[in-house]
Amino acid sequence: MMNGNLSIRLCFPLTALWILPFAGAVFANRLSVSGPEGRDTDAYQFERTISRNVLENYLSRAITMQNLLIGQGDFDDNLRMMKNTGAKYIGRSVCQWGGEANLLQNFKKEGVLADKVHRFDPDVVLEACIFEIVTRQINQVPVPTWAFTALGLPSEQRNFRYDSMIYADGRMNDQCGKGASVPDVSRKETKLMFYFLAASYINLGIEGIHFGQVELMNKNDPNLDNYAEILGLIRAYATKHARRQMVLCNSHVPGGGFVKDGHLLMDFHAFPLRIMEVSDQPQEAILKLGFSDGLYNRSKGGITFSGWSCEHLPYLVELDNYGVSKHPGKPNPEINAAGFDWIWGYDEISWFAHQSKEYRSSWLHYAWNWVKKTDPNGFVEMPGSRVETSPLDHRQWYYANKPGPAVPDGLGDEDTIRAIWVADPVRLP
Repeated sequence: MMNGNLSIRLCFPLTALWILPFAGAVFANRLSVSGPEGRDTDAYQFERTISRNVLENYLSRAITMQNLLIGQGDFDDNLRMMKNTGAKYIGRSVCQWGGEANLLQNFKKEGVLADKVHRFDPDVVLEACIFEIVTRQINQVPVPTWAFTALGLPSEQRNFRYDSMIYADGRMNDQCGKGASVPDVSRKETKLMFYFLAASYINLGIEGIHFGQVELMNKNDPNLDNYAEILGLIRAYATKHARRQMVLCNSHVPGGGFVKDGHLLMDFHAFPLRIMEVSDQPQEAILKLGFSDGLYNRSKGGITFSGWSCEHLPYLVELDNYGVSKHPGKPNPEINAAGFDWIWGYDEISWFAHQSKEYRSSWLHYAWNWVKKTDPNGFVEMPGSRVETSPLDHRQWYYANKPGPAVPDGLGDEDTIRAIWVADPVRLP
């Protein structure tokens, strides 16, 4: 999810919004348990741990709603669309990217909107993101006493320290602009920040955390000791404070996933779809096994936090955003500066948004069926709301909502999403 014009695909500005910590054996046959507008608590029931069936039910109803909890788009219409489609896992609902100085002033709004979502549907899992970036603005954020205590550090009255989070040898420093770097998870200050963010999200009622491109942050953590430590602390906090005593952790894993001593560190994996343009068929694109670094058939297995074992951990694939080439709308057989492919000059979501409604509908059906057939461990995260890049028509956001007074820029893909999900029912736990 980053700007592909940089040497590592990880940088473009997003509205910076963080969360205030308030006090405080799969069945062989799929069974229809409810329509998209209904609710079946059995299909989405978990507490402290989650079964593979229930996890896959959530992944099969995942949709990207970037910055839902800051009111991106029309919030009420977004809730209406979520109800119409039957969405249950709301990806990137807090999609904070730098700009940490703004976090304290935005907490209350995010809390109010999260509460509205859960009053609308208590089963919904909201996802927040802890990305592979920290900026000097973090120096303006005070460290709470409870974060020091959790990490076994002496409490002191001070703010977070940017210089104590970045790679000491200069690797990926200023990668996203001056004073915006990739943090090093092996550093205590980085773990302090991660814990602060995750605990704050959990207190808000968020039950899913996307940890971004974790492989960029563990260059000094080859045995995954530091990731295991901080994820363990976050999970321990969730056991006491989360809505259902659990937080679902995921991340982008080009290497297939993090496994330590046979145990998977994430509850599920995530990755871009990795779409390949068909250069001799204008604007068309396909999915192809082995193309680029797609995750298909490569998700690593092991023992999950919930106690069940798998050969391949279930995962989501999404329409990624990372910018636009110098030749939008034209075939681009070359890769971009980050090593990833343009689709007709665009990133994945921008290419998709520029297609006709009929083609978008047929392509979503195609992608859903292709992933299901190619790797049954994979699930397509539907596009609901996401930033796009379009220098030709200057459109900046993709909305799947039906067009109308509330969302005049809606592209009307929600009925296709609903139809795909109706045709592929969730399973009983």
